[in-house]
Amino acid sequence: MKRANDLSTLLARAAAGAAEGLLAVADEQTAGRGRLARTWWAPPGSNLLMSLLLRPSIPPSQAGQLTMCLGLAAVEGIETVTGLRPALKWPNDLLLNGRKLGGMLSELRLDGERLDYAVLGLGLNVNLAFGGPDVPADIAATAISLSAALGRPVDRLSLLVAILARCETWYDRLLSGAFPHRAWADRLDTLGRAVTVMLPNGPLCGVATGVTPEGALLVRDAAGRVQAVWSGDVTAVRNAVP
Repeated sequence: MKRANDLSTLLARAAAGAAEGLLAVADEQTAGRGRLARTWWAPPGSNLLMSLLLRPSIPPSQAGQLTMCLGLAAVEGIETVTGLRPALKWPNDLLLNGRKLGGMLSELRLDGERLDYAVLGLGLNVNLAFGGPDVPADIAATAISLSAALGRPVDRLSLLVAILARCETWYDRLLSGAFPHRAWADRLDTLGRAVTVMLPNGPLCGVATGVTPEGALLVRDAAGRVQAVWSGDVTAVRNAVP
């Protein structure tokens, strides 16, 4: 579609009776959302914006692995089309050269103890230019796009096709019982670094040492205690720890 307010909300509203695999793609989002109710800035024609409806036969405790599958599909699809090798930042960002390339969002609906459906959203800075006066200052300071990294435009349709092909592969593996967390961990830029994770009860500082199969970040604090973090905002990722 040419324009949408928010693709994930649109797909969630259409989910009743809809078949798995329903895909929504827009040229522009006027009210796109990221994690923690943040807005997603996406001028017309600049980004790849998609949401995908899935109905996996997995327990709700494994729902985080769906985002792993999408993250792996995104970085592998980008690599296939552009030759660039992006990284992932826990829990749901894509990085290139240390700057934010994109983000993911998952929304779940439970039916008792069963996962009814999941809507996975992906936003990628593809042909976003950062030199204009309309670019928000915080985005210009921290973000990057594929075209900025390559010095040429990138075909968004080719990128979409590549990402969906890899997503199907990882999703089929998940449904067959294979956990994607090891491959996901291999692409996580967060691991092995000193991090500060903002939690509801205050910041947790330590070293990110690994992830659980369900996607929790393992952080070792200064006392040597390892804590599993299920949600939170990694606000500082400092130099790698020797």
